[in-house]
Amino acid sequence: MSKSNIEWTEYTWNPTTGCNKVSAGCKNCYAELLSNRLKEAGNPKYQHGFDLTLHPNQLKIPFNLQKPTIVFVNSMSDLFHERIPLQYIQKVFEVMNQTPQHTYQILTKRPELVVKYNNQLNWTANIWMGVSVEDEKVIERIELLKNTGAQIKFLSIEPLIGPLVNLNLNGIHWAIVGGESGLKARPMQKDWVVDVREQCIAQKVKFFFKQWGKPEFNPNQNDPTIKYGHQYHAKGGCMLEGKIWRQMPIKNEQLV
Repeated sequence: MSKSNIEWTEYTWNPTTGCNKVSAGCKNCYAELLSNRLKEAGNPKYQHGFDLTLHPNQLKIPFNLQKPTIVFVNSMSDLFHERIPLQYIQKVFEVMNQTPQHTYQILTKRPELVVKYNNQLNWTANIWMGVSVEDEKVIERIELLKNTGAQIKFLSIEPLIGPLVNLNLNGIHWAIVGGESGLKARPMQKDWVVDVREQCIAQKVKFFFKQWGKPEFNPNQNDPTIKYGHQYHAKGGCMLEGKIWRQMPIKNEQLV
């Protein structure tokens, strides 16, 4: 388990690593790039690069962290990848069930498998389930998410690469929006972000704006959060119309 620089979590825990691309949001996958770098550096956990790999020796790690912590599960993979056996997913869930002091955030691009396995998983209150929604082509993931037993359901709208209009957010508790970063990053338009924010406000969904991605994507070149050293520095800055939006489904002073 590692301390994370991701703005909406505190630690990352990777009982599996590796994945494969399933939609446009995967095009410039940061996890693939990092996995291959770690392989080249000789990190034994990434000896297979970005090929899907199970790491059962990582399962007990959350028991070693006593302080209540927000944990992003599988930042370097997808827990609901079709090649991960249900029995292994259940083992991951058992660890989360047995450590209720921690809040676990799971994110997938394969919600159809979450629905398939739903009744065979123990959805304790500390397990949040989310789906990636990068554009309107994958909007059906939201409806699939609603059919899961998670008490907190969230959307990762990152990278936002197209407009998302007329969202039905009934049953959704949280939306994270962010622009793509990296050398080949695709630009994000302000109108897309504002529209999602307004839909969240209207439908009483917590809204978290993570980043613009690159400084040149930020419509406000005077945004102080562009600069390194700022308390809320993010890639490309994170102010939206003069405000920092870091709402959470539950209040956590370390993140708000």
